[in-house]
Amino acid sequence: MKLITITLLTSLLLAISAGGGICAKNKPGKAGNPARPPAEKSAEGPKAKDPVKEGLRIFAEAYDRDAGYGDLKADLTMLLKEKTGSPVTRLMEIAILELKKEGTRTLVTFNNPLDVRDTKVLTHSRSAGDDEQWIYLPAFKRVKQISDSNKTSSFMGSEFTYEDINSINIQVPKFSYKYLRTENIGEFPCFVVERSPRYGNSGYTRQVVWLDKTSYVIVKIEFYDSGKALLKTLSIKGYRKYLEKFWRPKEMVMVNHQKDKTTVLTWTGYKFRNGLGQNDFDLSVLKR
Repeated sequence: MKLITITLLTSLLLAISAGGGICAKNKPGKAGNPARPPAEKSAEGPKAKDPVKEGLRIFAEAYDRDAGYGDLKADLTMLLKEKTGSPVTRLMEIAILELKKEGTRTLVTFNNPLDVRDTKVLTHSRSAGDDEQWIYLPAFKRVKQISDSNKTSSFMGSEFTYEDINSINIQVPKFSYKYLRTENIGEFPCFVVERSPRYGNSGYTRQVVWLDKTSYVIVKIEFYDSGKALLKTLSIKGYRKYLEKFWRPKEMVMVNHQKDKTTVLTWTGYKFRNGLGQNDFDLSVLKR
């Protein structure tokens, strides 16, 4: 499994103008609305390629462009919205460690409100073998491993699932791919690729993904349930460039069409290359 950081939190886990890229109108390093990176050299290649090979090529290119960030930390605000009732806000911190050709490690820590403070979710995503996730429940002072069958359940009451959080980083070998078409989002052209999970116990039969045609970041994903009906749509916005290479979003909006609920994740305070190591993502950190 190869991984790319986007978007859960995202990943989880990213965004073209006729002049080249949706953010081409924005100054480098500034967030746009919706912001996507400015023009970069396209690797689209010749037309009329095999749709399976082309779909895989697009995601492999997206991975390669984002590789090498090392590690990052960020602050997250989670807003839970329903059709009726008041929105609920939760504050979190996230840390992600990139392991070359091995996967990633992700630690999410809840800081607010009081009923979830110090709750932690640790994810070990592997490029070979099964991923693993654990949750620390401070009220019980207990670490619980999240089983494969429970990864389709809601992540802390949100419209993201534990499976979505595990996929904040693009996992190239864990999906099969099929290039569908090129389609505009607004005035900006995107690749549209269908991907289907190869792993078991997924909550989705397939996903349809829009990637910026110039910059190869994901800007939209549609998730289809076991009955092949549209379940959720994730929109990723407000990209900004860090370290002159790595694009990260400001906002992820997950809409559950069947429940009429929305979760908004706002990312701030990105910090890269903090010197994190695998010891910072060991099981022992959950009770610290």
